[in-house]
Amino acid sequence: MGGTIALLAAQGHAVTLLDMTDGEPTPFGDPATRAREAAEAARRLSPADGTNPVRRIQLGLKNREVAHTLEARHMVAGVIRATQAQIVFVPYFEDAHPDHVAVTRIAEDARFDAKLTKVDMPGDEGRPPLNPKWLFHYYATHLRIVPAPSFIIDTSAFAAAKRAAVLAYESQFVKNAANRRVVEWVEQQGGYFGSRINAAAGEPFFAREPLGLASLVSLAV
Repeated sequence: MGGTIALLAAQGHAVTLLDMTDGEPTPFGDPATRAREAAEAARRLSPADGTNPVRRIQLGLKNREVAHTLEARHMVAGVIRATQAQIVFVPYFEDAHPDHVAVTRIAEDARFDAKLTKVDMPGDEGRPPLNPKWLFHYYATHLRIVPAPSFIIDTSAFAAAKRAAVLAYESQFVKNAANRRVVEWVEQQGGYFGSRINAAAGEPFFAREPLGLASLVSLAV
């Protein structure tokens, strides 16, 4: 959802990326390299004028061993409170990657935990409880499934920024020959979902809760 991140930041929204792990170990990476790449990717998704940079937080869970625990839930709830997040994006809940599935469960429950009164959450910076209005799922799946999204966001103006952000992860998509085609696949998916809404590029999302419309004017097609 890199195009959507860049779009939201350009529109003035405060965007925080929560990295649950550092993504290591990988064949060509290491923690220091991945941290630099993550920071550069966030910079490339931020407005060029520097007025509203995309913020990035590292939660510090162990890659490949992420578990749906009360401790992890409360850590994420603390970030939700600290940022006063009104919209939370999480991976689609059907996935072959155990970490992705666990992260989604953690974040879904953290959304509930964040609203609990008389309960402090780690890292909440003293901000008050809140219940984010929306939770949407993006598709970062390891399963060979075709998404059936609830809505698609037009990211045509930010396709180049998304590609640049992906390529910022050189250890994953440049040095690792096995993953180089991922960049092409991502662009092909963007083109396909863009075609579904008469746009050059689009990103699909799933919503379990119904979306409300004030009128039909807001429909893209």
